[in-house]
Amino acid sequence: MIYIAIIEDDAVTRNNLAAFFMLQEDITCAIVAATVEDFFKQAERVPYLDIVLSDIGLPGINGIEAIQPVKKKFAGVAVVMLSVYADSDRIFKALCAGAAGYLQKDMPLDEVLDSIRITHKGGAAMSPAIARKVIDYFSPKRTYRESLTAKEHQVITAMVDGLSYKMIAARLGITLETVRQHIKNIYRKLHINSKGELIAKSIRGEL
Repeated sequence: MIYIAIIEDDAVTRNNLAAFFMLQEDITCAIVAATVEDFFKQAERVPYLDIVLSDIGLPGINGIEAIQPVKKKFAGVAVVMLSVYADSDRIFKALCAGAAGYLQKDMPLDEVLDSIRITHKGGAAMSPAIARKVIDYFSPKRTYRESLTAKEHQVITAMVDGLSYKMIAARLGITLETVRQHIKNIYRKLHINSKGELIAKSIRGEL
């Protein structure tokens, strides 16, 4: 048997979840609360919980703030967030606070149930979109940058020396239009937008 609690301030969502879980032979809904404060009041009569399914945007103490107090109250409990929010900031705040999973409210109830069972077996419950954000966050960041040509390096040196476009053209024996095209390519490759940024990169040795 899996003993769960629901913390959800929206009455319709809360009642739908509770009614659905009560139909399951392997689930016991021990607490159904609208707030974290109400949850802890009811918790005084509940000796044990496996999983707490909690919203984040709650009145009073929010779902993320409640994670550690809930885990302190019930040893070994897994707290799974069920939220409309899917932004990286809330996801990682919840996970860093000790959440065992993060589900979106638009998930079908059958999938929420599957996630509860997975969590009970020691897995991590996450909606597909949430899992994608987590994977992307920990994936190696691309550091590739398109190489500058020898001529572009010459143009950069001339710019850092303080030469005007006309003076650069004269020094390198190229047309003014070619100078402009080189500078456009340099800015694109270095992901900058001004001569000041170019000089700053040069000073920092980033070219």
